[in-house]
Amino acid sequence: MIAAIDDAGIMIGRSLRHAGRALDTLLIGVLLPVMLLLLFVYVFGGAIAPEGAYLTYVVPGIVLLCAGYGAAGTAVPVASDMTTGAIDRFRSMPILRSAVLIGHVMASVVRNLFSTLLVLATAFAIGFRPVAGPLEWLLALAVLTLFILAMSWVAVCFGLIASSTESASTFGFVILFLPYLSSAFVPVETMPAVLRGFAQHQPLTPVIETLRGLMIGTPVAAEATIALIWFGAILVLAYALAGLLFKRRGER
Repeated sequence: MIAAIDDAGIMIGRSLRHAGRALDTLLIGVLLPVMLLLLFVYVFGGAIAPEGAYLTYVVPGIVLLCAGYGAAGTAVPVASDMTTGAIDRFRSMPILRSAVLIGHVMASVVRNLFSTLLVLATAFAIGFRPVAGPLEWLLALAVLTLFILAMSWVAVCFGLIASSTESASTFGFVILFLPYLSSAFVPVETMPAVLRGFAQHQPLTPVIETLRGLMIGTPVAAEATIALIWFGAILVLAYALAGLLFKRRGER
């Protein structure tokens, strides 16, 4: 057990170092969340809610959009390991085989929680004033971490089946646009009937509403339950599928 933890720790450090050296990826991870927040608040916010209330509404959506996009980026380094031969070197070493994937996922969690802090710090600087207490912030952190873990393992699956890093990166664009068809930026009640049905029942909406409720004090019990069911199931299934795909790639 101790050896397995050590192996995972080494791979987490490796993934974080690689992320730090990829300047373009680092800048996107740091600047994109802040730029999106400022764009929605100052460009669209005045038209949607002229009295300034849009900032309070949109922050949870921006947090989830950027966390999801960042987690989806995990597919790229996984695909790189699988297509450049790095994984073959790791397989020849006396380490836990799943440590490589665990390293990518846990590095994703660290990176995306850091991006979340930047978004929240910027939001506070421009006037965001949530009512959450310590317990609500801890619960919001737990929900967000579950979301990042689940999406990172889904991204690992895409990275394992991708033929190149370029094809793996397409997963990020899917995740980037999915929050627009949720309650992230506008209430689902304002959407046309067809889009409203999808937005109400896709998995991102209950997570966003849970984060929004924890931050600004609206009821969250029903939405939190649905969010935990959705992403708990996604996490378990994606983890199992990633293990199966990793094993099959090793048998080729």
